[in-house]
Amino acid sequence: MKEKLTDALYGLGWGAVKKLPEPVAARLGQRIADIAWKRRGKGVLRLEANLARVLPDADPGRLARLSRAGMRSYMRYWMESFRLPAWSPQRIRDGFTPEGVHLLEESLASGRGVIVALPHMGNYDLAGAWVTTRLGVPFTTVAERLKPESLYDRFVAYREGLGMEVLPHAGGSAFGTLARRLRAGGLVCLVADRDLSSSGVEVKFFGEAAKMPAGPAMLAVQTGAALLPVTLWYDSSPVMRGRIHPPVEVPETGTRQEKAAAMTQRLADAFAGGIAEHPQDWHMLQRLWLADLPQAGEGTP
Repeated sequence: MKEKLTDALYGLGWGAVKKLPEPVAARLGQRIADIAWKRRGKGVLRLEANLARVLPDADPGRLARLSRAGMRSYMRYWMESFRLPAWSPQRIRDGFTPEGVHLLEESLASGRGVIVALPHMGNYDLAGAWVTTRLGVPFTTVAERLKPESLYDRFVAYREGLGMEVLPHAGGSAFGTLARRLRAGGLVCLVADRDLSSSGVEVKFFGEAAKMPAGPAMLAVQTGAALLPVTLWYDSSPVMRGRIHPPVEVPETGTRQEKAAAMTQRLADAFAGGIAEHPQDWHMLQRLWLADLPQAGEGTP
């Protein structure tokens, strides 16, 4: 019953919110975010705990203000995502202004394939739609399998409608498909700040141990593709901002695993820089640092 309700609510969002005028949808998103923030549920408390890692000197008042702004940013992501299928190509092109686009264009022009790696910041679906619409470049990505299955199918159909090829995260075939796309000179975009497997790479993230996916770096090591970190954020305008960071180069020495580990740390450092500048736009409402994860045999509270 809960899964059917969840699917129905998302369906209502995609069906109803995209019909609202943009200012109305924005105000609705802020109201929903404020209600959720005031209820102090698990997601809000986890967001504040994560922000405390990002800003260890912040007092409780500042953390509370940041978490409120964070929930508003998170709901802006959802309101935009519900409305993206109804946006015109021009609205998509005008909706995102990234810095460093030449780094992406030059890497694509090299023909060696490109991996874009992002944290859970801003609206990566909008960034992806901008790539397919403004640059005219299709790309492949991976989506976490959601429950119910019908909800996962909705997300896949939604992203495919924006011009993305979507592979399921579960199963070992995704890596091989991504590698083939890269060897053909294609573009792969991956959200890469939270490990969903048991094979993540341990990194130092804001001074503490965390695990991040090994996939982006391993793909770069094995295929020779360029690996570009990207960070996203909002300001007070309707336009999302972003930065394409310089490529993370493959180390000259070491095993494949050692090279991938060093590159994943470089990704973590780039993500940390962007998150520190715009902490309210990092939508991490889950446990991330190893010290926060339940130990073997423990439940997740």
